[in-house]
Amino acid sequence: MTLARVLDARRVDLLRVMEMVAPGSRVLDVGCGDGELLHLLAEERNVDGRGIELSQQGVNDCVAKGLSVIQGDADADLNDYPDDGFDFVILSQTLQATRHPRRVLENLLRIGRRAIVSVPNFGHWSVRVQLALRGRMPVTEKLRYSWYDTPNIHFCTITDFIDLAGEVGAVIDRAVTLDQRGAELSALWPKWTWNLVGEQAIFLLHREKTGERPVPADVAQRAPGPGASAGVL
Repeated sequence: MTLARVLDARRVDLLRVMEMVAPGSRVLDVGCGDGELLHLLAEERNVDGRGIELSQQGVNDCVAKGLSVIQGDADADLNDYPDDGFDFVILSQTLQATRHPRRVLENLLRIGRRAIVSVPNFGHWSVRVQLALRGRMPVTEKLRYSWYDTPNIHFCTITDFIDLAGEVGAVIDRAVTLDQRGAELSALWPKWTWNLVGEQAIFLLHREKTGERPVPADVAQRAPGPGASAGVL
């Protein structure tokens, strides 16, 4: 059984990220955890993958899987990477845990020809209900920590992230929103519903650069459309 099939039920978001990565690409996974995504990309996409992870345990787990991962901090260490050093730079479910999300996003777009960012949606209806009716900080499937021990310090909604992408001059090539069951929400739905029903969102972005390479065909075929801006949702 392939790793993709094992992940199909429990980490659908990683499969959607994988679909955005062109085979044989140079990939940097920032905040790669135990290396689950890097392992998937190596197996299914034959990528030349590298990772950076804050926790020593995460680094150890990655190395045990035969992955090339170093210990580092997304807030501090991305500055040392050269421009366009990778085809894709991925930040999966980590942006909200960084101290300077805007700076981190700008570095992702600088280091990679494409950036893939996934974020939990603090605008989900269940979060709104818990705040409105219980008057307490919400705990959900994607936001599992209590307020006093959470690593998440900059919560955002899907709409908030789109606004940030626009502020840093990013173009959204593709956006995928998943509900609580991991099902992809239809692009035909009114976009405001994505921010209400979507539990998490995944974005493929780039910053326009002189002489940039086009989006690979297998990725572009599911993009929102040519010239889509950060206001796509």
